[in-house]
Amino acid sequence: MPDSFFKTAEINALIDPFLPKEEGLQKTVYQAMNEAVRNGGKRVRPTLIYETGRCFLGVRKKTEEAFRHEAAPFMAAMEMIHTFSLIHDDLPCMDNDTLRRGKPTTWYAYGEDMAVLAGDALVLEAFAVASRAVTEAEDPRRAALALKVLAEKSGMTGMIGGQTVDVEQTGKPLSEEQLDFIYRLKTGALIEGSMMIGAILGGAGEQDIQTVEKIGTDIGIAFQIEDDILDETSTTEELGKPVLSDEKNDKTTFVSLYGIEKAKSEAERLSQDAVGLLSHLPGNTECLKKIIIRLTKRKK
Repeated sequence: MPDSFFKTAEINALIDPFLPKEEGLQKTVYQAMNEAVRNGGKRVRPTLIYETGRCFLGVRKKTEEAFRHEAAPFMAAMEMIHTFSLIHDDLPCMDNDTLRRGKPTTWYAYGEDMAVLAGDALVLEAFAVASRAVTEAEDPRRAALALKVLAEKSGMTGMIGGQTVDVEQTGKPLSEEQLDFIYRLKTGALIEGSMMIGAILGGAGEQDIQTVEKIGTDIGIAFQIEDDILDETSTTEELGKPVLSDEKNDKTTFVSLYGIEKAKSEAERLSQDAVGLLSHLPGNTECLKKIIIRLTKRKK
């Protein structure tokens, strides 16, 4: 089995067939949806689905090609949900950002009304894609469990729940407990969910699924802390989006609470904890290790 699949072009090739055709009277919203999904991005979450699942292929004695076929719709669905969250996060009523990945944000290019509709449509399309995958799966029980995880990690017990608290607490001092809650849900939940979905489809048992969830938690919080650091230290040109946006929006972050040096130290600790937990997983985890290091030591 090859060490790595972490190539954006190959991930895009798996996701693209699940995007809607840009036709009909609703063509504009389809264009906005697809443009947002295709607007670059590291494809972190679908990659984690794929690479986590590959660790367990020996459990189900499944070929990588068969697993790829099962995983692809969930990879697409997860990226749609992540993109929906970014579209809404950029809206004037939220962060009011006009630049995302070096290009105009969806609301800035299409208007607020179309951006709201594009985000709504993406999350609903994600569940349509994943639901179809359940009906066509070789193991419907595992596919249904993956769908359950997708829903729980996306909704009020996951990403949207974290975003809700983040919005409500903007401009207010946060405790360490509140900040941890926001980071675990707003950023960590979809990363946890991605690794869990990969493990479930790959054939993991309950204990292994819990282990990858914990790895996802560590990665998610480290990823967000690194994002806080880059917001303070990078440039708009390098990052592809406005810097100092947390300060502009009066948000408490790990950096504003503890300073740059402690933030770097905590991101490193979480990264090492995640790498250490990989030893509990079967199969070749070298690629996952490389991904964790790459994500938590990135420059953009």
